[in-house]
Amino acid sequence: METGHRGRAGLVGREGGVNRVDGSLIAVVLLHLAITIVHGQAHGGAAIPLPLAATLFVYLVILAGPLVGLALARWRPVAAAWVVAASLGSALVFGLVNHFIIAGPDHVDHVAQAWRTQFRITALLLVASEAAGVVVGVRSALRRIPRRAS
Repeated sequence: METGHRGRAGLVGREGGVNRVDGSLIAVVLLHLAITIVHGQAHGGAAIPLPLAATLFVYLVILAGPLVGLALARWRPVAAAWVVAASLGSALVFGLVNHFIIAGPDHVDHVAQAWRTQFRITALLLVASEAAGVVVGVRSALRRIPRRAS
């Protein structure tokens, strides 16, 4: 259990007996959520269909995963950081493959012209936010693991 404040770099700090979730983890998760919503609007506007498995992945891993990680942060900070890192890492791979590698309706070059700019920009922003989420999550988790005295 955390007994001292580890500063902004840790996932949770203790100030006056109250756990405080790291602002960088909150920021990356909320930023990713906002970008995902705008990207979803482009998906809808361009009428890009997603198979059921992809739809479930989007809702469970890409949208809910990072939010579940934040919800866990007060009680299980190391697990929470790993949940954020794993869900955003999975989202990163999913987005790279579907938006930039596989030539399908979800590829940035195959989206309807009217929605292509918004789709492309948000796809790139998702890559950046997901990569940042992996870094922030892993860093937070590793900083929270107790170190052995040498």
